Amino acid sequence: MSLDLCAQHVARADSDRFAAAMTAPPDRRGALLALYAFNLEVARAPWVTAEPTIAAMRLQWWTDAIAEIYEGRPPRRHEVVTPLAEAIATHDLPRAPFDAAIAARHRDIAPEPHADDDALWAWLDATGGGLTWLAARALGADPGLQPLARAHGTAAAAASLIAALPALIAAHAQPLPPPGGADAVRALADKALETLKHTRSQRGTVPAAVRPAFLAGWQAGATLRAARNRPEAVLKAPPARSEFRRRATLLWAATTGRW
Repeated sequence: MSLDLCAQHVARADSDRFAAAMTAPPDRRGALLALYAFNLEVARAPWVTAEPTIAAMRLQWWTDAIAEIYEGRPPRRHEVVTPLAEAIATHDLPRAPFDAAIAARHRDIAPEPHADDDALWAWLDATGGGLTWLAARALGADPGLQPLARAHGTAAAAASLIAALPALIAAHAQPLPPPGGADAVRALADKALETLKHTRSQRGTVPAAVRPAFLAGWQAGATLRAARNRPEAVLKAPPARSEFRRRATLLWAATTGRW
């Protein structure tokens, strides 16, 4: 039942990753869904309350839950923790990306901009890069694939951040480093596009079984190109998405392996 709840949660709140997970072998989908549900839980923790102390407590709860799993203690009875603990044990997932993701979300409690481009990129790596690496490991990726998986996930996370900018700005959050605005959007999009160009040039090194981890960011390129070409527009509204095109491009990417 816990895994069913994870699937429902991810399908509702992160439809791109849910669709990508469905391209994985059936016996690996549960691990991906547990990872993506964990990501949603920690990502929303700073935003479900206006009280910083409560937000910090929510994240500490997850820090403690992860520690218990890796220390061999019985996992907490929770619809995400239970399947996550099983995924960690079954696929021997490393602890560091979980701790880094939670730590990165602590800075979201304060709606201040990242100090500079490097700080923003490090945050994107901790939140998106680490998650992609965990997904790749759950699909059997060799440790040597970590840099590529993290780079691809970081670029995809940049696209997700850009798409979320209108909502973040409305919530009085300013994640882009000074001076912010259109120039910062274009700079981030340019860097992420260069990273995507590099990772996609290495597609031949990614085993077919691991591709669903990379597929989660299959729409990143279109979002980043829109941001590079019209940065002022994406500050006001996220790039338009056609549901038909979304499904068609995923099918093409899954079939051809050209994520």
